[in-house]
Amino acid sequence: MSVLTRDEAQNRAQLLDVHRYTIELDLTTGDETFDSRTVIRFSARTDADTFVEIKPAELRSVTLDGQPLDADTLDGNRLPLKNLAAGEHELRVDARMRYSRTGEGMHRFTDPTDGETYVYTQLFLDDVQRVFAAFDQPDLKAVFDLTVTAPENWTVLANGVTEHLGGGRWQAAATPLISTYLVAVAAGPWHSVRTEHRGLPFGIHCRRSLAPYLDADADELLDITRACFDRYHEKFEEPYPFDSYDQAFVPEFNAGAMENPGLVTFRDEFVYRSAVTDTERQTRAMVVAHEMAHMWFGDLVTLAWWDDIWLNESFAEYMGYQTLTEATRFTDTWTDFGVTRKPWGYDADQRPSTHPVAPENVEDTASALLNFDGISYAKGASALRQLVAWLGEKDFLAGINTHFRRHRFANAGLADFIDSLASATERDVHAWADAWLRTTGVDTLTPEPRNGDNGWFHLGIAHRGDPGLRSGPDPDQDREGLTHRGTLRPDGRKRPHRITVGLYDRDLHDAHRLTLRQRLEADLPATEAGALSTAGTRPALVVLNDQDLTYAKIRFDPESLNTLRTHLSGLPDPLTRAVVWNALRDAVRDGDLPAADFLDIARTHLPHETDLALVQGVLAFASTHIADRYLTPDRRPAALATLTALCRDLIRRTEDGDNPGLRLIAVRHCIDVAAHPDTVAAWLADGIVPGGPELDPELRWRVLARLAVLGATDEAAIAEELRRDPSATGQEGAARCRASLPDEDAKSRAWQAMFGADDRADLSNYLFTATAQGFWQPEQADLVRPYVARYYQDAVAVAARRGPAIAEAAGRWAFPAHAVDAENLELGETCLREADPIPALRRKLVDQLDDLARALRVQRA
Repeated sequence: MSVLTRDEAQNRAQLLDVHRYTIELDLTTGDETFDSRTVIRFSARTDADTFVEIKPAELRSVTLDGQPLDADTLDGNRLPLKNLAAGEHELRVDARMRYSRTGEGMHRFTDPTDGETYVYTQLFLDDVQRVFAAFDQPDLKAVFDLTVTAPENWTVLANGVTEHLGGGRWQAAATPLISTYLVAVAAGPWHSVRTEHRGLPFGIHCRRSLAPYLDADADELLDITRACFDRYHEKFEEPYPFDSYDQAFVPEFNAGAMENPGLVTFRDEFVYRSAVTDTERQTRAMVVAHEMAHMWFGDLVTLAWWDDIWLNESFAEYMGYQTLTEATRFTDTWTDFGVTRKPWGYDADQRPSTHPVAPENVEDTASALLNFDGISYAKGASALRQLVAWLGEKDFLAGINTHFRRHRFANAGLADFIDSLASATERDVHAWADAWLRTTGVDTLTPEPRNGDNGWFHLGIAHRGDPGLRSGPDPDQDREGLTHRGTLRPDGRKRPHRITVGLYDRDLHDAHRLTLRQRLEADLPATEAGALSTAGTRPALVVLNDQDLTYAKIRFDPESLNTLRTHLSGLPDPLTRAVVWNALRDAVRDGDLPAADFLDIARTHLPHETDLALVQGVLAFASTHIADRYLTPDRRPAALATLTALCRDLIRRTEDGDNPGLRLIAVRHCIDVAAHPDTVAAWLADGIVPGGPELDPELRWRVLARLAVLGATDEAAIAEELRRDPSATGQEGAARCRASLPDEDAKSRAWQAMFGADDRADLSNYLFTATAQGFWQPEQADLVRPYVARYYQDAVAVAARRGPAIAEAAGRWAFPAHAVDAENLELGETCLREADPIPALRRKLVDQLDDLARALRVQRA
């Protein structure tokens, strides 16, 4: 299949105006395929050749202006339109299309709980051509008229309000001008909760087997939806631009959610079957807020080409967190962002695959798909938070509203947005964009405190980009094949930062606490050389970027680090603690803080932590990175023992039942790090942790998976648990457990299920991921060693055969990350040099191998 290049898209946009799509989908023709008939009305500005995209199972007929075209001219996914004359045209395409089991195009899912079937579209980034014929690029917006024929007991949802015409036929209201990738359909016997707000129909939907769980949370979900909707209308002068707002929780969804106008689709893990923490509820609420922000950022005003995905994702990410903080009970969202999302950006920005937030040239759609990463989301949102701190929210919102007004129902790029911002402020936003959006890498800020004369304290700040880095790719590579890029602008100036600096003293009345003496404001690089001064002696702790307003790694002076070893949990503000934990995490990854020291600090202070996001984030890093990768195998048992003791402390602390979320986190991690089966096996047998909680389906599968890893369960127990919970989640749990068994036959069957070349038996995207999650286990390194070399050949083959979604899963979940050794690194580098993996897999391998090389460096340090 040919990918669309930027040059091709620009040429086609200069040639065509696309007016309207009339689409008829018939979902009653069988389990494997559906019928798709499309009429496209468009005009050409000049005489020329062009093409339309479609990926059919069978292309039945094509007519252009009433004249038949030869369907055999279809070349991959491109149907040529030769000798197109200037003027108006009508293209008709009749095709049979395949359902997907990978979450791409029209995904079909049959619920094992009750046998009901559901289908939904995911047309991002260029998967519309899996469903209907289209000029598939974001700047050829059009009106979409959609009719769907479905089984009589189904409900059909779409971008606009749908009407049942009888006989299983549904008509959706015509859309305003939108891009092809935003068209959406979701059909099945949905369970729906409907209401109205501000005169618009609102709805939330899920499959029937999840109905009790959606009903239990319906008030919370709808309250958050209404609160965010109202807050966006206070911020934005442009009203919500579509005729309804539906939110559908759909099965086996590849992303967290998708911003289809009027019909947002979410992964249905957000319909909670089991107990969750309040932080997890906050995360769900943030996704609701994020996707709603897209109705303006992305749907109303859409990028012209995929080099400006940050205009979609960075803004929705920033607005989601900020608006949730302002409009709902979730007022500490930036702490969660700091400990979970921001490290995603930091990690991505230090890999060889780093790119600017706003890259100057994304060559094609395959390259564009790779940029939906921690840079486009977390770093971009961090840059916008810094912009608001520098610009002021009033001018920021004024610029945004100018942008909406100028480009509503049209397309815009970086230059358009910066011009809109510039119209609202006297500040040089063009220079800001150049420094923040066109460069790569993470700056590092280090305090240089000293006591001065006459009772004054002086603070210098060392400010550096990554060593040897610059704004753009370096053709030279180091011995591990890692391209260095960085944060210096082309003119040599450093990226500017506006930060707050927290000065903390030991509390005179409580030996465990720290008190804030003062917060100082600093503008870097202006204050690097010691321009910050204040009366008083040297504080016990200096925290740069105290309120986490900028995007930079921070370090501590030796005295501050010693203070943190004994007093970290005594910091009064969870956002400050998030900054500190992030800094310690970065120091471990950079080899500046021994991994064992991080564990010691966590063991000392995490039992006293009150913020759930911090507990979850620190435990996750300690178990999956430090215990599994950064410590050598001989030191792993001691790390697991430390983490087990830490979790037991948290469990004891929550025996009175006043913090069930903290207890749930502790129980989950206690299961995950168990080195011996007896305790967790007893929990499973009793169905309860002593003192609670009862083991719900999620905890039962979690315990069984750990017992499988430890060789303390078998296929019979897994089959019995699946009979107890035959849901889709249960099917995934069973696949994960079976792949975790320390048995040669079990490993062989799991490998064949993932990588065997049998189209009829191919695992769905979720079952592939669950199997991969179970396969590699540090405790089973000797057993799975032969598969490390097999991985690279088989992953390349399955990615080529099954496409980007499975390539992503194979690169992320099936990679042998536990094998932190030079042999694995060499195998991977050889694969990149010689095997030519598809772009989606190549990107994941580049990132995984960079993380592997980093883990080796940390171990050696």
